[in-house]
Amino acid sequence: MDGSIESRISHEVDNWLRWLPRWRPGTHRGRTRLCRQCFGSPVMAAAGLDTDVPHAVQHAMAMRVKLVIDAAVEEYTELNLPLLSREMKLTEERKAAASYKPAEGLDPEYEGLDLDPPPAPGAPYLFTFGELADDGATDAAPAPPPPLTAEEKAAIRVELKLADDYALKVGRRACAELARHRERIVGAVAEFVEPQVQALLADLDNSLSGFS
Repeated sequence: MDGSIESRISHEVDNWLRWLPRWRPGTHRGRTRLCRQCFGSPVMAAAGLDTDVPHAVQHAMAMRVKLVIDAAVEEYTELNLPLLSREMKLTEERKAAASYKPAEGLDPEYEGLDLDPPPAPGAPYLFTFGELADDGATDAAPAPPPPLTAEEKAAIRVELKLADDYALKVGRRACAELARHRERIVGAVAEFVEPQVQALLADLDNSLSGFS
């Protein structure tokens, strides 16, 4: 696959379109808070998924685009921002001290979602994924790095600004590419998602009619 942002986004749209026919209502539980990846996202607007689309469908696209943007920024940082790259590697090494990380390695459509549903009253869980992740941390954590000098802190602030600017640039390119695929995306939602939503609404209407 071509390494350009445009080709990567096109590839992820194709992956999302292959996944969409497998989506079913209720794949994920209802959220108790707004998803920061999806709510008000320019990515969702560019893809035509910002209105009247189930969150799981939005989230699957949002996380695929996020992976593309994150990978591009990581490549840019590795090549051009040595201090920031070093700090990121040290952070990853500290994270690697945890032996069990249930939130990692998930398919894009599941990344960023809550791992544990709220407990039902009177039916506590024997364990939760969050507890397992906490228990998996090893006692022998890596030694903290030496403190940064004032000059290094100033340099990292400059590099952070450069990384943020590059991420915005990549995000704009990703949105422009998504807009080119909007017709395919919206058409797939109409074909695979809307009929299931309408069927759910019809079932709800029939259920409510039984109480009238």
